[in-house]
Amino acid sequence: MTARARFTRMDHSTREDWALIVPEAVKMARALPDRVLTHLRLLDGDFGGFPVDRLTHCLQTATLAHRDGRDEEYVCCALLHDIGDTLGSFNHPDIAAAILKPFVSEANHWMVQHHGIFQGYNFFHHIGLNRDMREQFRGHEHFERTAEFVALYDNPAFDPAAEALPLEFFEPMLRRLMAQPRQSIYKAAMDPRPAG
Repeated sequence: MTARARFTRMDHSTREDWALIVPEAVKMARALPDRVLTHLRLLDGDFGGFPVDRLTHCLQTATLAHRDGRDEEYVCCALLHDIGDTLGSFNHPDIAAAILKPFVSEANHWMVQHHGIFQGYNFFHHIGLNRDMREQFRGHEHFERTAEFVALYDNPAFDPAAEALPLEFFEPMLRRLMAQPRQSIYKAAMDPRPAG
């Protein structure tokens, strides 16, 4: 068992307490790809009425992006875009976007966060919603990028006969992406390199 901090209120914590906590936080951060992969595997066999299960949909989306020559960051966004389906029944794009935010560009983050409304163009009218809901973002610098993501990769990824590369194919990409965050308020505190 590892040593633990002794405070009962955060404002009573000490530098010694944080000397115990930060190394544990670094270990937890390094294991993030493992937890993400485990969560993706939860989508296996979860059809929810769709022609393919949710994992296959994510794999097909990522496969299409990869085969089209997109970079690893974009492919990982395609892979994770629906990871929030099981936890965020009412806001699944926000879950995926939150996981990806420290590691991806603002353009890719926005694309993942808004893909649900853009995909809605293809089906919202069948469930009593406004299919043109995405028009509220018309003119946004990432509108066309997100519309293209849906049209080329997300929308056609429901085909039981289509290729879906295995999750193991994408694992190294995901591990490289999540090896070091681009932006996080905790980035400097969790950098294992000595300061100065």
